[in-house]
Amino acid sequence: MREMNLEERIQELGIWYRFIQKKETIHTADASTASGIELHRITKNLVSITNTGEYVVLIIPGDRRVDLKKAADALKVKNVKLVSFDEAEAVSGYPPGATPSIGFKNKMRVILDTELTRFETLYCGGGKRDRLLEVRVNDVVRLNNAVVALISLKS
Repeated sequence: MREMNLEERIQELGIWYRFIQKKETIHTADASTASGIELHRITKNLVSITNTGEYVVLIIPGDRRVDLKKAADALKVKNVKLVSFDEAEAVSGYPPGATPSIGFKNKMRVILDTELTRFETLYCGGGKRDRLLEVRVNDVVRLNNAVVALISLKS
């Protein structure tokens, strides 16, 4: 699969962004250690599927776990389940550990956890596992037409 060029996509959107280089990681806790960025500020971008077959991305802080029942309620569907790493990459265009909060290969509904709205910016997968992307929370909400809801629990 040809790697998607996240930087080109972001430049087309005309928003502020910054890449932070780090050693290659998959999990947010490892990304936090590698980058020195607080785990609560690094997002998990969880590609999921609803009972109706619609793909969605659930964006939560790295130090929390997703509440799939709350996510389903926010989307007004019966249930939501996480997809496999392979399916997530096929749908989003990015490998797990590198999935950004914007610029997906396929248009998907997005829920941004309320917890992240306390910050001006968030850090997410940078399209490759050796970097993070910092973007404004407002841009993530606006560009994804995201639902903002509390969908996470303390780990």
